[in-house]
Amino acid sequence: MGKPDLEFQRDWAALQAALEKQFGEPPELEAILLLVGIQEIGKGPLRLNKQQKMDALHVAICSLLIPYDYYRFVGRDADGWPHFDATEHLPGLKPIQQQRLIKEALIDYFSPLELAFGSEFNKH
Repeated sequence: MGKPDLEFQRDWAALQAALEKQFGEPPELEAILLLVGIQEIGKGPLRLNKQQKMDALHVAICSLLIPYDYYRFVGRDADGWPHFDATEHLPGLKPIQQQRLIKEALIDYFSPLELAFGSEFNKH
């Protein structure tokens, strides 16, 4: 993956700390993905059923992997949910490598938001 291990670990810890500060408890990876999915759906706070939560996770993964050229946004359906097309097949990654890719994408997603990381993150 892209970042050296120490930089990655520092940035991931900074993101987790910022989200913990915001929400009052350390977030699980799936919760962070759900947060991104809901943000990308763009409808504000939603009450989601189990299927919609799975769809929101899919929206998050696709949105996060757009900068890596694995997906492209194709539009929204009648309900306003975003849709994506795969542009390349994801490489055959082991689960730990998949998790690292997603975490790096989350760091990239949140890094423009100084309030998410505070000034410490943006100094590096």
